[in-house]
Amino acid sequence: MAEQLPLNLPARTALGREDFFVTEANALALAEIDQWHSWPAGKLVLVGPPGAGKTHLTHVWAAESGARILPATDLPEADILALTTAPIAVEDAERIAGDRAAEEALFHLHNLALAERQPLLLTAAPPPARWPLILPDLASRMQASPLARLGPPDDMLLSAVLAKLFMDRQIAPAPNVIAYLTHHMPRSFEMARRVVDALDARSLGLRRRVTRPLAIEVLNALTRGHAETDPRRHDSVTERP
Repeated sequence: MAEQLPLNLPARTALGREDFFVTEANALALAEIDQWHSWPAGKLVLVGPPGAGKTHLTHVWAAESGARILPATDLPEADILALTTAPIAVEDAERIAGDRAAEEALFHLHNLALAERQPLLLTAAPPPARWPLILPDLASRMQASPLARLGPPDDMLLSAVLAKLFMDRQIAPAPNVIAYLTHHMPRSFEMARRVVDALDARSLGLRRRVTRPLAIEVLNALTRGHAETDPRRHDSVTERP
């Protein structure tokens, strides 16, 4: 059977609190978000690797606090006065490092939000000490901010992330697929997303269900060349179903 060209249909990402699976890897960060009324100085920096749940937790917090969510790269064109009339979340703050206009906008937003007693949440992959900011005053304020960390996924969280990614794409994999992937794939949120994306495209192209043999095929293709560097790669990744 000829392979069908898959349609690139958008996935619906579930970002409600009930969709956030809690394990030891993220429980402390969630507790910090829940205690937003008592953040020291009214601010918090949430850090973690791509796909760790920063955006999800930001939306959870926004739903509870009424906060607005803004990408950091949009700050130079933003109305800072209007933003600081309510709680505010700034995503991917490290991406503005080196952009003087954006850094100045964040500096003013930070100071005005605290003056107006509006909670400020910032997200980033690395902690503020590793942002190459060019404004010393902004750097000192960011590095003095309380920090919450989302850790790498444990097996329970990785399984839940895979299940959620499949659900977002309305995919019902065979019962043994998630367990197989959790045991064999590199422990990474980004790899989980890549695996599910690839399985979605491959299953649509072949018009086949997502099964363990298909998962083995896709995972081998994605991780080829990583076996020597990734301790989670096992010889059994090439096992036959």
